[in-house]
Amino acid sequence: MADILRVMLTFILSNYSLSFFILGLIFSLAAIIRSRRLIDCSLIVEKLISWYIFFSIGLGNYYNFVIHAFFGEMAAKFIGWADSPFQFEVGAASLGFAVVGLLAAFGSFDLRLAAILGPGIFLLGAAAGHVYQMVTAHNFAPGNAGVIFWTDIFIPLFGFLLLYLHRQNSKSR
Repeated sequence: MADILRVMLTFILSNYSLSFFILGLIFSLAAIIRSRRLIDCSLIVEKLISWYIFFSIGLGNYYNFVIHAFFGEMAAKFIGWADSPFQFEVGAASLGFAVVGLLAAFGSFDLRLAAILGPGIFLLGAAAGHVYQMVTAHNFAPGNAGVIFWTDIFIPLFGFLLLYLHRQNSKSR
């Protein structure tokens, strides 16, 4: 039983972007169910975007900051890279994204746009870098070609979709 828990915890912490995304969906569902309003498209989009930004952008980037800034050697090994001062730079950028995400989670559309756009471009660029490493260096380490690679693509695309739906719902009201 202890081995199963260790494996599950390792998976959750190693694939934190997926874990925070799922937490955001769970909190969104709970917020929708607990809402005293009529459940309609605008309510669903509002809860999804709020909790997506809070968890995937805010807490996810804060976790990334801690890992890269304080456990850089471990992060580099997981990605399949040599440790370098770049780990701290990625951590610092992630801290900036985290702060904006936590401020924007329940804020205005413009603040949410900034919170999703910056990290979204960063993650899509990271995904391109992962592909480059897979092709040129045959780097298929879990932190380069595993769940993290796929969430580097899916998480920003989901955020852009939520922004679009949020904007459409705002126009129709």
